[in-house]
Amino acid sequence: MNHETTTLVSLKEAMTRVDNKLQALEIQFKELDVTKDNLIQQFEQHSKTLASQAAQDEIWTAVLTLGFTSMELNILYSYVIEVLICLHTRVLQKLPDLVRSLPTLASVFRRKVKNKHVRIVWESVMEEYGLQERDVTALCTFFIAHGNKAEHYAANIRQTYIKDVTFMITNMVKNQALQDALLRAVQVIEKGKAVRTPENQRASLKELMPSTKD
Repeated sequence: MNHETTTLVSLKEAMTRVDNKLQALEIQFKELDVTKDNLIQQFEQHSKTLASQAAQDEIWTAVLTLGFTSMELNILYSYVIEVLICLHTRVLQKLPDLVRSLPTLASVFRRKVKNKHVRIVWESVMEEYGLQERDVTALCTFFIAHGNKAEHYAANIRQTYIKDVTFMITNMVKNQALQDALLRAVQVIEKGKAVRTPENQRASLKELMPSTKD
C-alpha cells in the first residue's frame, strides 16, 4: 500500500469517525431538545398553578375583608345563591338521567373532573349565562365564606334596601375578579345573562347594568 492509498484510507476513517461523532451529537441534541421542551412545559404548568393559587388567595382575602354591613352582605349573598341555584338547575335540566347522582352543585364540580359529558354540559351552561370558571370560583368562594351567616332576601326586599346594587359593588369591592363576578351575578338574575366585555373595558361593566334607581 503506497503513501497516497494510506492517506486516503486514513482520511476515510477520520471522516467516518467524524460522521459517527456528528450523529452521536445530533442524537444528544435531540434528547436535549426533548428535555428542554418537557422542562418548559413543566415550568409553564407550574407557573399557571402558582398564578391560580395566588389569584385564589387574593379572592379569599378580598371576600373575607369586605366592608359591607350585614344587610348588604345578605343582598349580595342573595344574588350569589340564586346564580348558583340557576347553574345547578340548568345542568340537571340538560342531564335528567343524572338528577339523583348530582344532588348539589358541588357534586357537579366533582363529576365534571372525570366525566367528559358532564364537563361539556357544565361549560355550555356557563356559556348560556355568560359566565366563566373564574366567575363561578369567585362566587363559590363568597358563598363558602358568608353562607353560614347570610340570609336570602327576595327581589322585592333587595330593592327596598338597595336601589343600585351595581354602584355598591363597584365602589366597595376592590378586587377586580370578585367585582366582575358579583356584577355578572346581578346581571344573570336581573337580565338572564351576564354581558361579557373585553379586559380593557372592565371598568364599564356597571354601565351595562340596568339601573334600579327611582
